[in-house]
Amino acid sequence: MTSRDENRGKSAVEEMNKLGLHPKYHQLDVDNQDSVTKLRDYMKSTYGGLDVLVNNAAIAFKSTATESFGEQATVTLRTNFFNTHTACKILFPILKPHARVVNLSSVMGHYSMLKGEKKAAAELKNKLASPDLTEEELSSLMQNFVIAANKGDHESYGWPSSTYAASKIGVSALTRIQQRQFNQDPREDLIVNSVHPGWVDTDMTSHKGPLKIEEGAAAPSWLALLPANVEGPKGGFVWHDKQIVDVVDGPLPSAF
Repeated sequence: MTSRDENRGKSAVEEMNKLGLHPKYHQLDVDNQDSVTKLRDYMKSTYGGLDVLVNNAAIAFKSTATESFGEQATVTLRTNFFNTHTACKILFPILKPHARVVNLSSVMGHYSMLKGEKKAAAELKNKLASPDLTEEELSSLMQNFVIAANKGDHESYGWPSSTYAASKIGVSALTRIQQRQFNQDPREDLIVNSVHPGWVDTDMTSHKGPLKIEEGAAAPSWLALLPANVEGPKGGFVWHDKQIVDVVDGPLPSAF
């Protein structure tokens, strides 16, 4: 288990110990490359690599935030997309054969959330859905969103007026690219999926979500523990009830 704040992380470990769970702890801040590198080196030297990686780090501004949309875009995309992407690049080399990667996305990460100008949104959706989209091209698209958000013309490029949605659309697109790369990797049976955990009762939802934390953990845990040589899902977009959803065209099983 990892956390940015070591004291809070260790307190969480103590709580889990009371439940009969006994996780190991290591400090990690995906916004700090040195922190990610330290975790990589520790996992490699202690365990020989990683069997499971769950990318759960993310931030979201509240609706009452006073920061400008451009500032929110810069900060949100930095953690939720760019530094999550960098953490993957640092940690993927130590994935063991049959490793499982779970990228926490959101209902907001579905391509139907591209709600800018209609024609531009369709063009952007086609770019994101392309089976030939590269990491570099995706990163460029995400950077263009940040630039446009700071100028205030992001909707003219097809982007939604939600920095969180834009960041999670990026995570969903990245997942598809990563699985294509895994399919060509000499290590056997590497799988990555993105998952919408549902609207869960946590600090991020201001405790308005109807799902319990255990319910929100069900699909991510299932994906993290997919058995060896399973047929799928691979590179998929998975709903909180374990349904495999077409991330490009849907339909969505429910509102949340």
